Amino acid sequence: MLSNSAALDEKDISFSISDLAREFGVTTRAIRFYEDEGLLSPGRSGRQRVYTSRDHVRLKLIVRGKRLGFSLSEVREIIEMYDLDSGESGQLRYFLEQIKKRREALKQQRHDIELTLDELDSIESECKHRLSALS
Repeated sequence: MLSNSAALDEKDISFSISDLAREFGVTTRAIRFYEDEGLLSPGRSGRQRVYTSRDHVRLKLIVRGKRLGFSLSEVREIIEMYDLDSGESGQLRYFLEQIKKRREALKQQRHDIELTLDELDSIESECKHRLSALS
């Protein structure tokens, strides 16, 4: 939803909760949860929540972070880094470090899964061999 101004400035853009839910594929309940957690801070127009471009960007970061497997507290740290004196460069350095850690964890999980699959293959082979010996 856009404001009525003909020359729209980024600050003039606003979104309803249903706009954001539809765009990011999340429920309105999830958005309200993020608001309760202090990650989003919409204004009000009567009883309706009005989300700004800042909330839009924050929700985009939340959804992307969750999709990448980051916890909500990790996403919060990344978002809050932007508000500190280090600004965007500090946020990006922190985010890169978090990406590195997440990648390492996923590689370890993949290795563990491969070992488990190999073990299952071995046990399956033994079971088949024993079963054929019993026949």
